[in-house]
Amino acid sequence: MSVHLHWFLPTGGDGRTLVDRHAYTDGGIRRDRITPVSGVRAPDIEYLAQIAKAAEQLGFEAVLTPTGTWCEDAWLTTVALTQVTERLKFLVAFRPGVISPVLAAQMAATYQRISRGRLLLNVVTGGDSTEQRRFGDSLDHDRRYARTDEFLQVVRGVWGGKPFDFQGEHYQIEGGLTALPPDPLPQIFFGGSSPAAGPVAARNVDVYLTWGEPPEQVRQKIEWIRGLAEKEGRTVRFGIRLHTISRDSSKEAWATAGRLLDDLDPETIASAQQALGKSESVGQQRMLALHGGSRDKLEISPNLWAGVGLVRGGAGTALVGSHAEVADRIEEYHALGVEHFVLSGYPHLEEAYWFGEGVRPELAARGLLDAGRSPLDGVPAVNGRPASAPGGAPLLVAGGR
Repeated sequence: MSVHLHWFLPTGGDGRTLVDRHAYTDGGIRRDRITPVSGVRAPDIEYLAQIAKAAEQLGFEAVLTPTGTWCEDAWLTTVALTQVTERLKFLVAFRPGVISPVLAAQMAATYQRISRGRLLLNVVTGGDSTEQRRFGDSLDHDRRYARTDEFLQVVRGVWGGKPFDFQGEHYQIEGGLTALPPDPLPQIFFGGSSPAAGPVAARNVDVYLTWGEPPEQVRQKIEWIRGLAEKEGRTVRFGIRLHTISRDSSKEAWATAGRLLDDLDPETIASAQQALGKSESVGQQRMLALHGGSRDKLEISPNLWAGVGLVRGGAGTALVGSHAEVADRIEEYHALGVEHFVLSGYPHLEEAYWFGEGVRPELAARGLLDAGRSPLDGVPAVNGRPASAPGGAPLLVAGGR
């Protein structure tokens, strides 16, 4: 089982801090402040193309594109980026409750033909009722997962290439059909930590994703999903969503994490924690429990830093350390059964180079990557890093500022 490395496309905006990264500084609600604040990079197609091209050059297999009110649409953005990349796959996040499953199956089939088979799907059931209602979805948490279960059954059914009937609580399909099924079928990624989510994963998905909890908690979650899948007669693979701060030395990496933390004032943290505490997502509550809203003891496991989660929803932890230390932690998760690593860092362009030129060679030397997967393999190194950026150096200046 090899490690599959994926990066992230910041379609809501990017920047050098953990806050004020969105292109719409008022959250896009009033529409009268659409100029990014200083230091924030708008998610225009040119900048996203830079990240996608860098990810492809650095040997990442795919990039995750998020979904939600504050992001550009993932389907449209990524299909545009398929035209400026050659091999990179796109892990497109979408909400099953706001689109017909037959239409989603058809869109996936079209996407595969346009991209020549580079689509992966990330099904996001949704843990925030306020966000769901913006899209016209009024179901409660557990019923959303029940609907996702039906949604995925329909998608799989209509990909069969012949008329498909389905009668469920949420969907009634007569003769559903994707006339030209996708080839290959996109892998389906899915996450959820609640009792309602586990059976959905076990019955329907290819890759179960968890946020970056400490190894023991990840081990327990893998055993839970694996056991449910075995009862369904299925095998599920596993992935993890993490940020990274990787540098030539551990001291440099932790100094960068410290500067990110210094940017966060108590009021910002308190406001973010209050908002995140209202989430219905069990996974989000598990993220919050890792730090309790406190700046103290944020290294919750060796090289696993919970500082991101002080102000950011979703993935709230980062691997912090030297390139070898970050590779150690990836190897540790891999030994538990984690195959897919969906990574990110601020800013995403520079951090892709730090990881791709620093950690990836470490993983390759340990035999964790498929041979020949990166165009950088075999390129002479300069100052300890492959010469993929001008002068063989990463784009980010020392210290990450």
